[in-house]
Amino acid sequence: MSAGANDCFEAVPCGVCGADDFSIVYPADNKAGRVENVAETFRSSGDEKLTDQLVRCRVCGFQYLNPRLKASLVLEGYSAGEDATFVSQAVSREETFFDALAAIESMAPAKGRVLDVGTAGGSFLAAARRRGWETAGCEPNRWLCEWAGKSYGLQVTPGTIFDMSLAEASFDLVTLWDVLEHTPDPRKVLTECRRVLKPGGLLVVNYPDIGSAVARMMGRRWVFLLSVHLYYFDQKAMARILNETGFTVLQSRPHWQKLELDYILFRMQAYIPVVPAFFRKVFAAVGLKNLNVPYWMGQTLVIAK
Repeated sequence: MSAGANDCFEAVPCGVCGADDFSIVYPADNKAGRVENVAETFRSSGDEKLTDQLVRCRVCGFQYLNPRLKASLVLEGYSAGEDATFVSQAVSREETFFDALAAIESMAPAKGRVLDVGTAGGSFLAAARRRGWETAGCEPNRWLCEWAGKSYGLQVTPGTIFDMSLAEASFDLVTLWDVLEHTPDPRKVLTECRRVLKPGGLLVVNYPDIGSAVARMMGRRWVFLLSVHLYYFDQKAMARILNETGFTVLQSRPHWQKLELDYILFRMQAYIPVVPAFFRKVFAAVGLKNLNVPYWMGQTLVIAK
């Protein structure tokens, strides 16, 4: 690997306990190639299999990438490029979010202001608005921000939560849907979420759970072992980092999501090349390619106060 490629990576301590003592779970594979096109790797529909070194903290057991691309490069990758593949599933995602909100609202004091951190194309905010919430959101990718404006009429702030200049205790609900594992500093993000939440407000975090049964069963072939994921939480690690940033976990449960059948099979091709391609043709021929299908591959939903 060239010296220039080396300069793009940084060593980091454990994101949960801060220790710098780890064992290697999976060694790096073609690390130099990760620097060539960060915009392609870090798109919202990014599905590049994990090529960075995955380690396990010897102190608390948390798993994370180390070394990893520098935070500035990660943000640069998320900010650039287009992602038509991701927004092709906007309607399916709206259905998932609309249903999830019913459960969230049963625990919320009242419908009020919601902040969606890393809102992508705005499907969650669109569902929340339909259910009577006042919405705000941020998204690093400029193209997705524009898409949310054109498709939903939403004003999404380009950038991260730290680019929003938000008042303290100004939201009733803050959500991070498949976001926290992508952020260079999850503890800093959660601390800011705590600051902008009203007393009694709710935080919702959805994440791929490396401690789930399906993750343990699939091992190295687990579909969420991706280069875009910097941290790999299980329920113990998630509860700890939430508690230490001022939250109490109220509920933790599997999160079923809906996507079109053809899209699910398309994503499966990276792992099983022949069979999904065959069934894509079959379902297209019988008119079922756009059927919304619920699926679960270890996603876990946490509601905290």
